[in-house]
Amino acid sequence: MARIPEARNEPAKDYSPSSQERGILKRELERVGQIIEDIPAVVGGEELRSKTTFEIRAPFAHAHLLANAVHSSPEWVAAAIGAAMDVRRSWAATPLRDRAAVFLRAAELIAGKYRAAINAATMWGQGKTVVQSEVDAVCEGADFLRFNAAYAQQIADIQPLSTPGIWNQLDYRPLDGFVLAIAPFNFTAIGLNLATAPALMGNVVLLKPSETATLSAWLVHKVLVEAGLPPGVINFLPGSGAAISAVALKHPDFGGLHFTGSTQTFRSLWKAAAENLSTYRQYPRLVGETGGKYFIFIHTSAEGDLEAVATAIIRGGFEYQGQKCSACSRVYVPESLWKRLKERLVETTASLAMGPPTDFRNFLSAVIDERSYARIGKYLALAQGNEATVLAGGTADRSVGWFVKPTLVAVSNPRHPLMTEEIFGPIVALFAYPDGKYLDTLREADRAAPYALTGSIFARDREAIRLAAAELRGAAGNFYINDKCSGAVVGQQPFGGGRASGTNDKAGSIFNLLRWTSPRTVKETMSPPTLHSYPSMGAP
Repeated sequence: MARIPEARNEPAKDYSPSSQERGILKRELERVGQIIEDIPAVVGGEELRSKTTFEIRAPFAHAHLLANAVHSSPEWVAAAIGAAMDVRRSWAATPLRDRAAVFLRAAELIAGKYRAAINAATMWGQGKTVVQSEVDAVCEGADFLRFNAAYAQQIADIQPLSTPGIWNQLDYRPLDGFVLAIAPFNFTAIGLNLATAPALMGNVVLLKPSETATLSAWLVHKVLVEAGLPPGVINFLPGSGAAISAVALKHPDFGGLHFTGSTQTFRSLWKAAAENLSTYRQYPRLVGETGGKYFIFIHTSAEGDLEAVATAIIRGGFEYQGQKCSACSRVYVPESLWKRLKERLVETTASLAMGPPTDFRNFLSAVIDERSYARIGKYLALAQGNEATVLAGGTADRSVGWFVKPTLVAVSNPRHPLMTEEIFGPIVALFAYPDGKYLDTLREADRAAPYALTGSIFARDREAIRLAAAELRGAAGNFYINDKCSGAVVGQQPFGGGRASGTNDKAGSIFNLLRWTSPRTVKETMSPPTLHSYPSMGAP
C-alpha cells in the first residue's frame, strides 16, 4: 500500500552577501516593487473582479502601492459556499494519498520555483526582513504541508482492534459542511496552514486572508492551483472579515472555523456561531489561536548567561517589530542582575538598524499599518507616565512608513499596563523583582495577564527550573528553557496555548488535524449469528 513519505524540515538559506540566493531574491524584490498586482477573488476556480477594491501598500513606504484587491461581496461568499459544497463529496472521496500529493507538490514549489517570489511578496507586503520571511513564508510553509501529510498518514494508521470473524475500521471522514479559514497578517505560512490542514483531511474551505497580507496569500493560492488543487476545494475571498463571516456563520452548512488573530475577534466569532447553533447541520469545530502577553523570566542562577538572556530579549521582543503572538513583551529580572542586564540591553537596542526590509542590513522594519501604529502609540505614551521609565527608543515616525523605534521600558509595578496588556509592537517592559521573591514573582507572572501561549525561563539551577515549570504550567502552551519565547518549528514544537490565547489545538501537529475529521466506526462481521438465543438460556 502506498504510504506518504516521512517529513523533513526545510533548511533556511542564509542570504549571505556572496550567496546565489541573495542575488535571485534581490532581483525578485526589484521586480515586485515595480508592478501593481491585480488580485481577484477565486470561487470554484473562477476569478471574480469588481470595481470595489482596497489598496495594499508597503508598510515601510506607505506611498508605494503594491496591489489592488477586490472586496468579496456577500453574493460571492454565498457562491463560494455553493462551489465548495458542490465538490465536497468528490474531494472527500479522493484517497488521502492523492490529496496529500497536491500539498506535497505545493511544498516543493514553495521551497524551489517560487521561493524568491514568496519571500519578495512577504517582505514588501508585510514588512518582514529576509530572515523573518525565509523562516516563515518558505520554511514553515513547506514544513506545514509536509508534516501535515505525514501526520495524516499516522491518523489513517490508527485503527481499532479486530477479533476473529470481525473486522473493525475507522473511516476518517471530513466534517459536514465547509470550513471558514480566517488568516492573520503576520505569518504567510499560517494562512497557508489554516486553509490546507482542513483540506488535507477532505474538507472544503473558504479562505479569508488578512487584507494587509493579501499579496503573499494570492501568490500562495496560485501555487496551490499549480500543484493540482481542484477548483472549489479552497475558495479565495479577499476583503472584510466581518462581511465574509456574517454570511458564512449564518449558513446551515457551516462546519468549522480555523482562525488566527485577535482574542476579541475570535470571541465575537464564537458568539456568532453560538447564536446560529440551531441552524447548523452539525456542531461546528471552532479552532483558534489568538492573543498573548509573553514573558521571559530570569533566575539569579542565570548570572553567567546574561549575553544569552539579552539576545533572547532582543530577538524575542524586536524581531518582526514584535508583531508575533509569541513575542517577548514582558521580562522579570532579579534585582541583583538588573544593572548588568540593563546595560547590555540598552546598548544593543540602541544599535539595532531599522528601515526597509529590502535593505538586508536592517534588523527590523515598520509595523503593519496605520491602525497598528496608532495603537502602539498609546503604549508609548504610557511608557512616559507614572511607574515607567523609557530606557531606549520610545519614539515613532510615520512620515515615510509606520516606524516605531524598538523600545525598552522599566516599570516599578508588575501590574502596569505594559506588563499586562497585549501591545503587538516593538515594546518590551521589564520588572526587577527582589531576589528573595522568586516564587511570589512566578505566581505574579502566571496571574498578571489572561493569556497562555508562550513563555520562557533562564536559569542554571535545576530546582529553579523545575519550580518555574510547575508554577507556570498553565501560563504557556509553549514553554522554553534557556531560550527566547518565540520561534516554534513545525514537527519540533507544536504551537498553541490556552486561556485567552486560543483553543490550544497545536498547529502543525496531529492534534490539529484530528479537529478536521469526523471518524466513522465500521464493523464488518464475517459470519453473522443465525440464532437469537444465548447458551445461558438453556434448561438448568
